[in-house]
Amino acid sequence: MTDTTAFSRMHDAVNSGDLELIEKTIDEVCDPGLVFHAPVPTGVSGVQALKQVWRVLLPAFPDLHVEIQDVITQGDKAVYRNTVTGTHLGDYRNLTPTGRPVRYDEIFVVRQSGGRITEIWGVVDVLAQLRQLGAVEV
Repeated sequence: MTDTTAFSRMHDAVNSGDLELIEKTIDEVCDPGLVFHAPVPTGVSGVQALKQVWRVLLPAFPDLHVEIQDVITQGDKAVYRNTVTGTHLGDYRNLTPTGRPVRYDEIFVVRQSGGRITEIWGVVDVLAQLRQLGAVEV
């Protein structure tokens, strides 16, 4: 069975809202050669891309909270189905703050080796997020 301790530590750091703690925890629980498969339009990869996600999200959604709904483990991987909530209080994707609440889903597959996260695949419902912010109509 996969040990979920590393991801749990990262999850707790994320929900602290403390960017310094999040970045420190990422350094502690992620392998320096982390492979991060997610649409991160920053021109960086790996650990730096993961940190950049929080550098963008936290100023925009300072009350951001990630709630784990399900965890499924098999071999060296764990799948996390999460619900993310927050309030749009800072600039985000060229959108000025709207004060609107958002709630969207995400799924992450996390591979571990030697107690550290080595690979992450992420699928985030960005369309739901942008629709709630009034940036997209569907």
